[in-house]
Amino acid sequence: MDLRIKSFEEYKAKYAQSVEKPEQFWDEIANSFNWVKKYDKVLDWEFETPKVEWFSGGKLNITENCLDRHLAKRGNKLALIWEPNDPKERFVRWTYRELYEKVCQFANALKSQNVKKGDRVIIYMPMIPELKVAVLACARIGAVHSVVFAGFSASAMADRIEDAKAKVVITSDGLNRGTKQIPLKRIVDEALESCSSVETVIVYDCLSWLPNMKPGRDVWWHDVIKDVALECPAEPMDAEDMLFILYTSGSTGKPKGVVHTCAGYMVYAAYSFQNVFQVEESDIYWCTADIGWITGHTYIVYGPLLSGATSLMFEGVPTYPDPGRFWQICDKHSVNIFYTAPTAIRALMACGDDHVLSYSLDSLKVLGTVGEPINEEAWQWYHLHVGKRNCPIVDTWWQTETGGIMISGLGAHSPMHPTHAGYPLPGIQPALLNQEGKEILENEEEGYLCIKFPWPSMIRTTYGDHERCKNVYFSHYDGYYFTGDGAKRDKDGMYRIIGRVDDVINVSGHRFGTAEIEDAMNTNPMVVESAVVGYPHDIKGQGIYAYVICNEMPTDPDFARGSIIETVVEQIGKIAKPEKIQFVSGLPKTRSGKIMRRILRKVAEGEADKLGDTSTLLDPDIVDEIVSGAI
Repeated sequence: MDLRIKSFEEYKAKYAQSVEKPEQFWDEIANSFNWVKKYDKVLDWEFETPKVEWFSGGKLNITENCLDRHLAKRGNKLALIWEPNDPKERFVRWTYRELYEKVCQFANALKSQNVKKGDRVIIYMPMIPELKVAVLACARIGAVHSVVFAGFSASAMADRIEDAKAKVVITSDGLNRGTKQIPLKRIVDEALESCSSVETVIVYDCLSWLPNMKPGRDVWWHDVIKDVALECPAEPMDAEDMLFILYTSGSTGKPKGVVHTCAGYMVYAAYSFQNVFQVEESDIYWCTADIGWITGHTYIVYGPLLSGATSLMFEGVPTYPDPGRFWQICDKHSVNIFYTAPTAIRALMACGDDHVLSYSLDSLKVLGTVGEPINEEAWQWYHLHVGKRNCPIVDTWWQTETGGIMISGLGAHSPMHPTHAGYPLPGIQPALLNQEGKEILENEEEGYLCIKFPWPSMIRTTYGDHERCKNVYFSHYDGYYFTGDGAKRDKDGMYRIIGRVDDVINVSGHRFGTAEIEDAMNTNPMVVESAVVGYPHDIKGQGIYAYVICNEMPTDPDFARGSIIETVVEQIGKIAKPEKIQFVSGLPKTRSGKIMRRILRKVAEGEADKLGDTSTLLDPDIVDEIVSGAI
């Protein structure tokens, strides 16, 4: 099943077809998959309620398309390479047949624990192969999986368990992450003190810690799979049955349970994976994300397996045992496609070039970025030192809610422009709207980024609260899905994401995206990373407050501030210069690397007493430092 576009000319033709005859376009792609029962209708939709149904009447199981259909041709092909946290430990390789058997075995084990179609299962595990098995085993029997990043607090876990009314939690005794070991089972126990829905906790023995096991509730993974069959029939699922719930942060602070369904998500995961990364049969593909995020769902678990690809999965962090770890793994396993976050790139840049120049990286063919717009300095470093100027960079824009990549380059088959995500994938119809909600048709303009036609992997609802889905995504502009991002379209129609709409700063009537100012600041040789927010200004309406991480904490802060302001003025103009610059050792980030500007805005506005819950941040302690140093 090769769904790849092979040239920019073909892209333009496919894109035109996808806009003119979208149902015919997606019908042709959907026919590439195995269906238990063929669908009656390709699409039924309206954005008012909203109600979107793809391939209604169809029945399928996504794991049959991920595993079963590959067995005849690819049974002995590697499906998974797992690289452990400690490079001295042995890596793991599983073929498609081995993965199939392990998934079926654990699916049978789940059924033995009374897990049925529609039950919600929380998965809170390290980045080990069994995490992938657990996800697929749930999908195999029709249980709804909800993966929670193994690092969230007990309180955050409890919120998600309660919202989903989960019946089962799958976890491990602990995990390795760099030099740290984290007691996952203890965190689950604490979370469950306030949760009544969970009947069973399945614990994988990762570190041989022998945690406290509650009789009648807790069972060991190795015990539940003992003497269990390696074949398990896949549960036929309706096209619009829930596949998974994934919780994402919201403006209210209460996480939203984004719901994705079986058929549409499957079709778009495979289509976007193959086209963005242009993966060939013999390629080794590596996405460094965690499966706890949507990137891990779509581009570690489902997209690669649906496409019969070999993917690498990494337990550790990019700086352990040294900042060359990513590049050592690329050389060790001859990685061809490498997909990571700008945050990681900037962190490795700050460690010096020697760590990357020590490796050949000559197997790499395509590089990718995900999670936030990449600034030009990081893009150029990535292109030069990692790609050796030979690898296209796909700067992918998408969201938890979109399910898959929406705007991006297509490997080497489309133009590439630093800081620009690129063109929409076929089937994606973006629109830029002005403040009045009118569509901006001209290029070289910026506006609010919306989508005016449904795509297969889009959010269906927020779990248990459809009204919230409507209010957040479909109520801002009638007839449009609102992304919450601002974007600019250049003269050639390429899109540049300029940040969240609430991250747009209006200074004396001039609108600046936070990414634009941060890009400028980050070109200053002293600056490692920055984040800017707006704050109330008596004269300008909004002033610009910058939080800056430097290579070293400046000994002369005034000189450093002057140098940074000079850089911004030089690149953008005096109107964009920050009023306040606070030097910090770190920024408040989510586990996926996104900067929580909501917190930074509150500090800048002098409302540090209204920060809300910060326990789910990567490093909650950094907030205290920022508050105490506020200007």
